[in-house]
Amino acid sequence: MKDYLIKATAFSGTIRAYAIESTETVEEARRRHDTWATASAALGRTITVTTMMGAMLKGNDKLTVKVEGTGPTGPIVADANAKGEVRGYITNPHVDFELNSNGKLDVARAVGTSGSLSVVKDLGLKEHFTGQVPIVSGEIGEDFTYYFANSEQVPSAVGAGVLVNPDHTILAAGGFILQVMPGATDETIAQIEKRIATIPPISTLIREGNTPQQILTLVFGEANVQIHETLPVAFSCSCSIDRIKNAIRGLGNEEINKMIEEDHGAEATCHFCNEVYTLTEDELNELKQS
Repeated sequence: MKDYLIKATAFSGTIRAYAIESTETVEEARRRHDTWATASAALGRTITVTTMMGAMLKGNDKLTVKVEGTGPTGPIVADANAKGEVRGYITNPHVDFELNSNGKLDVARAVGTSGSLSVVKDLGLKEHFTGQVPIVSGEIGEDFTYYFANSEQVPSAVGAGVLVNPDHTILAAGGFILQVMPGATDETIAQIEKRIATIPPISTLIREGNTPQQILTLVFGEANVQIHETLPVAFSCSCSIDRIKNAIRGLGNEEINKMIEEDHGAEATCHFCNEVYTLTEDELNELKQS
């Protein structure tokens, strides 16, 4: 099944929820960036949560997330929009460790337990919204939970998980974001917290074949969930040869001449998707301004 997310509410609209299956999306990121297992989990969790955050936007709005910890992966960056499109990269993709004490991929060690998580939203206004918080664990889900509570003042629970096959391909990936809205009772919040503590990890639920709808049913109880929208999601990059040409054209004739004389062409690689674009000497000559 293709990846998708759902938007829902529960308990008479007092809880807002998003749930996603992102296995194919994370696998595409892994394939493009050749990530090793622990790096795949770190990048995959970030992409998964960023996709759900993108779904909170409207129209042509978009956002960029940057997880900049002190661990060996270096910064992780992801972009998403309201259409279910996401892209992302990890600075050092070849990071992997033995499993942690819980028998899981040691994402916190890879990301680092200190640093910053920042979110920049382009809402079509003159100024972008920017929020930044310290990394609290490096496990990604807990860091986004802290971000929502402290930067956007919305009490939330964020879960994201990635399971990796022995050959490093992605076995399962998914996540959820649950947010407390005005009117939620202490009893409702306590009930949800209890359920979250008792259900299996999100990646295990996805591996066992649970859909995003079934995951929310496990969290809220079937009678409480109202699904409002289903949105297909996928790894998608906006880079193109035309964008590369425009960027090179903007460098000016002097720089273009250097490329022709010294390199006999040009090569550019997109950070987000690792696509490589090459331009010949003739193509560079065509970009020069007369």
